[in-house]
Amino acid sequence: MKKNSIPNHLRSDCENCFGLCCVALPYAKSADFAVNKEGGTPCSNLQADFRCMIHNQLREKGFRGCVAYECFGAGQKVSQVTYGGKDWRDYPATAKEMFEILPRMQQLHEMLYYLNEAVGLDEASPIFEDLQATVEETESLTNQSSESILSLDIPAHRVKVNELLLRTSERVRAKVNLKKNQKRNNKIGKGSDLIGAKLRGADLRGANLRGALLIAADLRECDLRAADLIGADFRDADLRGADLSGSIFLTQAQVNAARGDIHTKLPVSLRMPSHWLNSGK
Repeated sequence: MKKNSIPNHLRSDCENCFGLCCVALPYAKSADFAVNKEGGTPCSNLQADFRCMIHNQLREKGFRGCVAYECFGAGQKVSQVTYGGKDWRDYPATAKEMFEILPRMQQLHEMLYYLNEAVGLDEASPIFEDLQATVEETESLTNQSSESILSLDIPAHRVKVNELLLRTSERVRAKVNLKKNQKRNNKIGKGSDLIGAKLRGADLRGANLRGALLIAADLRECDLRAADLIGADFRDADLRGADLSGSIFLTQAQVNAARGDIHTKLPVSLRMPSHWLNSGK
């Protein structure tokens, strides 16, 4: 049984962040962003109190990418722990380094998010000790000095984490009993290009959709329970009526980027985006 094992410090808390994602990260004018912005340059919508002046209108104003972004709590960790509450405006000498650390901390916190989810899965109990040890190790990396964080070999650590997540995924998906003679489309799997795919009502239980491109795919009424969705691109995917309640490694950012409605079933750790509430057309 899947539990909500995600601690609060792995969820974004903009009230305790110095608007770091609004400054540190670059973006290009596109369907997700209304303008171009270079990394290290404050967004024109960022106010003096580090709040966004169009926070409740981001999608309408052409900033859907902001709605979909998730720092997994890295913003407040860098702001309040790594730099002890000293913001980049009052301490400009720290700005460049702080902006460089944010994406590195984000990667570590994302790994912690997945590891904590795995810890809460009954299927992963045989490797619980390995998972818990890696949670503690990763957590300790996030508490290091700024200099140490900048020198970390994050890709190497990700390999170690990913090995455990793969083992977890295999155990979860192995418990899915597909109907006799049921064959899954061999085009559906890890890294599949399913952009715009017509998959309404498909039984995708236990599917390995890691890194799959599901942009604008029709996934209405699909059964995605026990599917591994780590890194899957759900931008504009239609999830109305879909059942993702038992899926694994799905994040709020992926959900925010998709379309859904009140009939979409989500894991207990995730919330329904506000733009879904008026959906149903």
